[in-house]
Amino acid sequence: MKIAVLGAGAWGTALASMLAGAGRDTVLWAREPEVVDDIRTSGENRTFLPGVALSDALAVTSDPQEAFAGAGVFLVVIPSQFLRASLAGFRELMGENPVVVCASKGIELDTLSPMSVVVEDALRGAGPRYAVLSGPSFAAEVARSMPTSVSLGCADPELGRELRELFSNSFFRVYSTTDYRGVELGGAMKNVMAIATGIADGLEFGLDARAALITRGLAEMSRLGQAMGADAKTFMGLSGMGDLVLTCTGDLSRNRQVGLKLGRGMSLEAITGEMKAVAEGVKTTKSLYDLSRAKGVELPITEQVYKIIYEGKEPGQAVKELMGRELKEE
Repeated sequence: MKIAVLGAGAWGTALASMLAGAGRDTVLWAREPEVVDDIRTSGENRTFLPGVALSDALAVTSDPQEAFAGAGVFLVVIPSQFLRASLAGFRELMGENPVVVCASKGIELDTLSPMSVVVEDALRGAGPRYAVLSGPSFAAEVARSMPTSVSLGCADPELGRELRELFSNSFFRVYSTTDYRGVELGGAMKNVMAIATGIADGLEFGLDARAALITRGLAEMSRLGQAMGADAKTFMGLSGMGDLVLTCTGDLSRNRQVGLKLGRGMSLEAITGEMKAVAEGVKTTKSLYDLSRAKGVELPITEQVYKIIYEGKEPGQAVKELMGRELKEE
């Protein structure tokens, strides 16, 4: 079964190389022709995943028709805020009932929709069969064949099992669940918590503060997830706690790096200006803040991160306000 990977950022490139190296018929589509040329000539994606040798078996193209021809699975790794427009443009090439596996992590700003809704809307009438892949995984480590375990959420358990087998290999282990909503929300929300934890670490508030933010961040993820129909238990798994711990503590996390620099006094404009890759948590902070207000769900950590990023609140003051909230039972 041919897999078309859409999006040649770090994560899309790593997944495509991993799949090709495991013997899957895989083609990577990149929007930028210069990225395609670089991969073909150097064997690396020096723009988004420098220093990592890619599988010789990986095909790469900037021509959507070439990428999509004969594909049975479309692995979508396009930044969440561009996903709707991209898929709508590919609609005719994807055919009827396409299997769409989403590895994009976020909540759409304008509609406050998770990626499952965005995919359904963008491919309306095509009957997409949706799954989501998420969990504790850094692109550079997956591309270097380091042991990794993730979750795959799919409402159709049989399709979920087929995809689980397709994506798994000797170092990349996939667990399946029917709670796709919990998997996709965990992948989106943990990025905001990584910014929060990075801010606290940038302020040198210590390991106690980091542990508290991770734990209470997990509570926020579960609370909003349940309000949106997800299973609370999903947030205790790889796509919830697993991804949260990795992203909040691992310095390969772009979102954690944003938080660290905010805590050290850099402006958001300066931080994003020096980043080549997208830190999804910046925009997800706003969409989650708006979503929490629309759903009437209290997300105090998310609220303070929103005020730091979008209202210019002083990070130290935000942490003090979190610590000064009314005491209650856990």
